[in-house]
Amino acid sequence: MKNTNVKNQTIVAAHERYTIGYVTSKDGTTVGYRQLGQGPGVVIVHGAMETSQSHMQLAEALADTYTVYLPDRRGRGLSGPHGKDYSLQKEVEDIEALLAKKSAHHIIGASSGAIISLQAALTLPAIHKAVIFEPPLVINDSWSTDFVSRYESEIAEGRVASALVTATKGTQMCGHIMPRWLLELMTNMMMVSEDKKAKNGDVTMRALAPTFHYDAQLAIQTKGMLESFKDIHIEVLLLGGSKSPAFLKFALDALEKVLPHAKRTELPGLNHGATGNTNRGGKPELVAQELRSFFA
Repeated sequence: MKNTNVKNQTIVAAHERYTIGYVTSKDGTTVGYRQLGQGPGVVIVHGAMETSQSHMQLAEALADTYTVYLPDRRGRGLSGPHGKDYSLQKEVEDIEALLAKKSAHHIIGASSGAIISLQAALTLPAIHKAVIFEPPLVINDSWSTDFVSRYESEIAEGRVASALVTATKGTQMCGHIMPRWLLELMTNMMMVSEDKKAKNGDVTMRALAPTFHYDAQLAIQTKGMLESFKDIHIEVLLLGGSKSPAFLKFALDALEKVLPHAKRTELPGLNHGATGNTNRGGKPELVAQELRSFFA
């Protein structure tokens, strides 16, 4: 639970393997983060329907060599609200505040977190190397965001399971080819089960559902941005899974052609969840091997 009296302190989370700290972003928003490990600083920026804890196993796999920082993006967990004037720039300013406090120089962005990491790499001199995992860039109508309006309506009506299915199908994630009624039934059952098991402070799927609105806005904002990334002059690792949706591979293809210092690696047999914890289909140890090689 966030304690605004300790914004500028690092506290030890009882019985946990990490510490918790806070920084203040440019607009005054509190950004909370988890920290573990030792060595050069690495920031992991999570994607949609995730929190700082979604990449905890990846952080643990790197912790013997790196100090890993796992911020909760706005509107989630330890951090403050998105704010009325939410934008990609606000997300970058949140990362800038963390980098400034911790003198970290490496960044890893997953999915919509990769969009933030790309823009951060473009504008923040503190970043020396960046890992970009499957950013959902909209390039020449490579994928349609028309589904977002339906998602918004379903959230407004309180139909959370239906909204999550709309997002799943719209982003072509795992299970999107299943019948809608079956996906809604399964999603609702998962949420009910998760709600019963949730402990104080846990961020559930039901609580995260409305935050997809902001991740969708990040993707929509990328229209026409591709060429600007040619001015990223640091080393970049473009990472993706062989089983991920075609529009995500298309984005990596486009970035590979634009970025002046990019290396491309595809993870065989893995999908969009590759960087996350194993309970969400991730392979953190395998991903960590690629990251160690790149950062070294």
